Amino acid sequence: MQLEQPIYFYLLLAIPVIVLLFVGVLIWKRQAQKKFADAELLKRLSPNRSIFKPVLKVFIFCLAIACLAIGLVNPKIGTKIEDVKREGVDVVFALDVSKSMLAEDIAPNRIEKSKQLVTQILNSLAGDRIGIIGYAGSAFPQVPITTDFSSAKLFLNNMNTDMVSSQGTAINEAIEMAKTYYNDEEQTNRVLFIISDGEDHEGNIESIAAEAAAQGIKIYTIGVGTEKGGPIPIKRNGILQYYKRDQNNEQVITRLGEETLKQIAEEGNGSYIPGNNTKEVVSTVTAILNGMDKKTFEAKQFTDFKDQFQWFLAGALFLLILDVLLLERKTAWLKKLNLFNEAER
Repeated sequence: MQLEQPIYFYLLLAIPVIVLLFVGVLIWKRQAQKKFADAELLKRLSPNRSIFKPVLKVFIFCLAIACLAIGLVNPKIGTKIEDVKREGVDVVFALDVSKSMLAEDIAPNRIEKSKQLVTQILNSLAGDRIGIIGYAGSAFPQVPITTDFSSAKLFLNNMNTDMVSSQGTAINEAIEMAKTYYNDEEQTNRVLFIISDGEDHEGNIESIAAEAAAQGIKIYTIGVGTEKGGPIPIKRNGILQYYKRDQNNEQVITRLGEETLKQIAEEGNGSYIPGNNTKEVVSTVTAILNGMDKKTFEAKQFTDFKDQFQWFLAGALFLLILDVLLLERKTAWLKKLNLFNEAER
């Protein structure tokens, strides 16, 4: 499914406003009626006044607005799948999700900045296949090698520092896992981008990076953070609770470990990329990938999409007409059934 104009979803914000206005009018009416007459006298003066119908009319009107908004968004459904030929390289992103990535020495914080970088890089790619790995004290697969960038972005946005219980920065495990991602033996160009602050690394990373390079995997590192560093805020529901402290109750200051990242990139036949400027990172990564030989491969994808806006616009029109025709007085047959306790006593 594709959404042609998702900006029109903002029209849905009108629904809670309408509901609030309706409730406000009801309260005002009730107060005014109490000044005019008591409840029993009002029933005699307006025996056909319905309590349920105004609520129903507002509900139908809100439903019409929802249908109109979805119609303007114009959802499209794929109706035909074909094998299409694409040219590209296999690119894997290993994203550091350790607690040190919560540091706010780079706005909004290191992990959000990392996710922004990967998202912008994905937006610049064309025929490449991508995969995503998360790691802290251990590594875990997040997105296998795929051409479905939309799904990859969805999983990427859900990554956070609570995904791995064991803390640390096991870059070596991320590299080992990345080796299993490249399932096409004919693919000569395999690229691994490690996005990290380079701190608290474990194991003999340089030798593992060299082994990966021997298997044709080029490792590039992207450093996120500053050399000055900053404390690690621990928040709950967006509210700061405290800053992380060590065993001596000293506040932990986490700093960008550029030297570690540069060594990994050097052993992996790649290079180090400073991650503070998003535009420069995307430009550098794009130039690296464009300079590599592309492999042609087949991928299944939807090639024909049909508009579905007409169904929602028709539904909105029907609901608006129904709202106009629906009167606020009691319905005769409904009055006889005495539903909603509206019949005369």
